[in-house]
Amino acid sequence: MHSNRLAEYSQRMAAITLVLIVAMMALNAAAWLFPEMASQYGLGFALTERQLSSLSEGTSRLTGWQCLGGIVLSSIPLLALASGLANLRQLFKRYAQGLYFSSEAAVYLGKAGRAVALWVLLDFLCEPVLSVLMTIHAPVGQRLLTFSITAPSFVALFLAACIAIVARILSQASEVDSENRTFV
Repeated sequence: MHSNRLAEYSQRMAAITLVLIVAMMALNAAAWLFPEMASQYGLGFALTERQLSSLSEGTSRLTGWQCLGGIVLSSIPLLALASGLANLRQLFKRYAQGLYFSSEAAVYLGKAGRAVALWVLLDFLCEPVLSVLMTIHAPVGQRLLTFSITAPSFVALFLAACIAIVARILSQASEVDSENRTFV
């Protein structure tokens, strides 16, 4: 592939990543503000979708503070993911400049991998708090405290580990490339 085309693809991916970050955060908030529409069209991300789908018909009406709490608590893991995507965006911008074996690229990739792992951890930690918030007005005996470990969580952790290893490899490649440039 020509370097011009690779630079163009990297530029596009940087732009798409930015759009994805904004859309992810906006759709998460919209899912809490319009839960009926979210369930009808399948909008929502892991934690939001699990919590909204667990609400029964009688409790589908959330108070304003529950809705705001839902947006805030479900956004915490998404902010970690957005941070990872922002690092991935920076990586694509470096690639668009032709900096394939730079130490910066390895750092950005490593941060993206760590952010994905943090996303999974925060999703696990925020769920019990969010489940209590959602069912706080339910009668005694119907309040919930939920914990979830899903198959996608394991896949995300595996991908985070793979990304971390590739970042280490890229860091080594950067050192070798730097040494080779000094010899030439």
